[in-house]
Amino acid sequence: MSGGWTIAVLGAGAWGTALRAGHRATLWARNAETAREITHGHRNSRYLPGVALDPRLAALDDMAAVLHGAQCVLAVTPAQTLRAVLAQARLALAPDVPVVLCAKGIERTTGRLMSEVAGEVLPDNPIAALSGPSFAADVAAGLPTAVTVAARNAALAGRLAARLSAPNLRCYSSDDLAGVEIGGALKNVLAIAAGATQGAGLGASAVAAIVARGFVELRRIGAAFGARAETLMGLSGLGDLILTCSSEQSRNFAYGLALGRGRSVEGLPLAEGVHTAGIAARLAEERGLEAPIVASVARVLEGRLTVEAAMQALLARPLKSEAE
Repeated sequence: MSGGWTIAVLGAGAWGTALRAGHRATLWARNAETAREITHGHRNSRYLPGVALDPRLAALDDMAAVLHGAQCVLAVTPAQTLRAVLAQARLALAPDVPVVLCAKGIERTTGRLMSEVAGEVLPDNPIAALSGPSFAADVAAGLPTAVTVAARNAALAGRLAARLSAPNLRCYSSDDLAGVEIGGALKNVLAIAAGATQGAGLGASAVAAIVARGFVELRRIGAAFGARAETLMGLSGLGDLILTCSSEQSRNFAYGLALGRGRSVEGLPLAEGVHTAGIAARLAEERGLEAPIVASVARVLEGRLTVEAAMQALLARPLKSEAE
């Protein structure tokens, strides 16, 4: 990343630890032990095992200290805890400091996108989102990655994309904030569907069909939120969907695999799609949108449907034109 910014990172998980390369950055960690390991041991053994961290990277469990003097904030906490974390940050965050949201999801209690949540909690701070096909381990290892940085203000999006880019991390800018967020949220749900299909041994053809038809649903729901088609065809939509539906590095895909194999999901790492599926299905239903794959994932997660029964129900739907 260029420019030598002072960045506060809210969240000391894998993605928060990986994103800050090249800037003066301090991470806020909930756990004091994690903060000490990052600062003094130059490791984050829980989230990035085997990765040696920049010795200049520091972490604290004092949010106010982390936010003091920050020129940019990266909010890298889970989607369902974002509101509470930003409410805490508001007490120490200076106005006009941009906040870049890195969580992918829809608030399940309200149906709001992460930018809407942030706008309610931090009305005086510019809000942006970073999303795209990216694994934290790849970024931390210096492997080439491309993402999108979006804000309603195109100039702000451009400045943030330039600042956050690095030799191995190319950031494109967009003013389609809703489109970037919807792509990131729904691809998690569809990754669970793809993983469950593969885990149930239903074949590569079925997985490909789920991904392709799932993308139709993503575009349909995205359009209802005002997302532009070209955004959903880009990095934060189709690009992220392809990555997340094809690798066990994806927590959502791995969660789906366990479901499909009939294994316990207890103790698996957080999969944001688990929390997003139900609210996404409800929002689609309220808007009269056909989203049978999203709805099926929600029912499977609720224990109301098996993976095999879900696939049978999808195959039994009335035949129609592919364009519908």
